[in-house]
Amino acid sequence: MNYHTTQLMNPTISSILHQLAEEAAFLWHLRGGILQSPHFSLSDLERFDERLEAQVDGLRVGGDASWEICRSALPGDTVEGLFAPAVLAFEGVNSEHLQQVMDAMGTDREKARAVISALGWLPYEQARPRIEQLLADESPFHRYIGMAACAIHRHDPGPQLTRAVNDTSPLLMARGLRAYGELGRGCELNDFRLQEYLTDHDDEIRFAAAWSASLAGIGTAVGVLRSFVASSSRYAEKALNVSVRCMRPESARAWQRELAQSSETIRFAAICAGALGDPSLVPWLIDRMDTPTIARVAGEALTMITGIDIELEELAGSRPEGFNAGPTDDPKDLNVAMDADENLPWPDADRVAAWWGKNKGRFQSGTRYFLGKPVSPEHLRLALKTGLQRQRAAAALELARMNPGRPMFEVRAPAARQRKEVAAI
Repeated sequence: MNYHTTQLMNPTISSILHQLAEEAAFLWHLRGGILQSPHFSLSDLERFDERLEAQVDGLRVGGDASWEICRSALPGDTVEGLFAPAVLAFEGVNSEHLQQVMDAMGTDREKARAVISALGWLPYEQARPRIEQLLADESPFHRYIGMAACAIHRHDPGPQLTRAVNDTSPLLMARGLRAYGELGRGCELNDFRLQEYLTDHDDEIRFAAAWSASLAGIGTAVGVLRSFVASSSRYAEKALNVSVRCMRPESARAWQRELAQSSETIRFAAICAGALGDPSLVPWLIDRMDTPTIARVAGEALTMITGIDIELEELAGSRPEGFNAGPTDDPKDLNVAMDADENLPWPDADRVAAWWGKNKGRFQSGTRYFLGKPVSPEHLRLALKTGLQRQRAAAALELARMNPGRPMFEVRAPAARQRKEVAAI
């Protein structure tokens, strides 16, 4: 079907294809939030991905008519409008379509997220020729996209990884450094200019180097990761979730107490308690459940340690009257940040305290617990299959720390692919 034919297309078919394109864009946008959601499981993600794939598949059936509809959205400012066209272009044979997608992306990093995601959506063997082209491209930005796509697929790009971290583009260097950790090659960073990366003026380079090196057990990098938490940077929570797991238990507990001393870092203290997994911190978490700003994240940390489902066990309370953590309808309200704990239950401190009084005997202070059991590879692998997204991400970090030579499990990959890979672990 050529362009002229699309002009004569049945209005009903045109309407259906427009709806498919809009729905694909909307679902892809929603998926970004779901991947970090505290209440979505792998099964939930699988059902959601099937919906998204159904929209994309409908566009495939539409052929050239679908492309013309998708192409019309490319010049727009929205990121999500790029995902479906990118999938169609990457899996197609029309080089003009692919060029139109790349031109629409330009060097916009936000739009690149959709293009990278499209490469990650395809099976690796189908995406491989496109990824290899990008890795060999003269443009550092295109090589950045190829490197990110390799990392999503957990495919080792070989010499291109060394080339990336030795590039002059900070964006490409940082992505390559992050890929070292994701691919289980972080220990090799000791053979590179690690100290230069850890002291680089670029925050993203410093963070990526410290993140990968810490997962590989390189102790000098942990202090650099901790500095991101102290400065409350945009990398703070990611840095916290790795660094606390790589510290000696006594040092980690001392750091948790330090974070708890300031209202600016007390949220990190609650997250730190959950990552530590020490049941001796449960009473502290229960005390925090009377503080609305951190009550829900304290409840999540409790679950990370004990495995208790606050809602299922009827330990949930109600939202405090007048409490508002996210944007409001008031045009004068300058707070536009979304509520990070929106989908977490409100724990009832008294009920939780009563539950803990009856169940604390099952837990031994000083032992690290994860979802109710001592941390072990077997339990972590089970969490990858049955846990919620944040719990699965934590399990992936723990397993990567235990097995520094193996790629980290990718909890953001298409759910059907994850299902196959988790069965093989």
